[in-house]
Amino acid sequence: MADSSENSSNKNGNVADLQTSESSSGNANAQANASSSSSAAAAGNPRRVSSTKSKRKQGVYSHSTSAKRISKELVEISLDPPSNCSAAPKSDDNLYEWISTIAGPADSPYAGGVFFLDIKFPKDYPFKPPKITFQTRIYHCNINSQGGICLDILKDNWSPALTISKVLLSICSLLTDANPHDPLVGTIAQEYLTDREQHDRTAREWTKRYAS
Repeated sequence: MADSSENSSNKNGNVADLQTSESSSGNANAQANASSSSSAAAAGNPRRVSSTKSKRKQGVYSHSTSAKRISKELVEISLDPPSNCSAAPKSDDNLYEWISTIAGPADSPYAGGVFFLDIKFPKDYPFKPPKITFQTRIYHCNINSQGGICLDILKDNWSPALTISKVLLSICSLLTDANPHDPLVGTIAQEYLTDREQHDRTAREWTKRYAS
């Protein structure tokens, strides 16, 4: 009787060991198949992988190019600022956001005023223009109440050859010679054309009130 019981116990143990072995083998095969499928999927989509790497490299290159260009212009404008203008980054840790000042030209109704502007460079500068807005209120047909500026070189006529110094000089020129035929504020443009004396009087009043 004891021998029979021992034989039965040994058989049960052998069956359990066999089941455990089969289970382990099945899990190993499943993991191998999953790994194989992942490798096949990656191998079957080389364009996707290549495209992702290309985009990353392009993004880094573009960012690096714009930063180098902006840094170069910062050195230039610091050493040789355009007449009546200044510009520099708002902080040391952000090269893409600047603040600028423009002194009203002496031969304009904006004389005696100091106007503050925000400058934001896009990541793909200089291939796209900077966004420049007046923070100081100004009475001008080409500058609206939100500070937007109607200037062709900041839109369709932008060129990578332009620099922030040249743009600021163009804005200064706009304060001397407005363009009422392409206005942002139609009522001021109309007044500029039909009653220049009243226009200049109001511009001087705004300059004294907001920019002095």
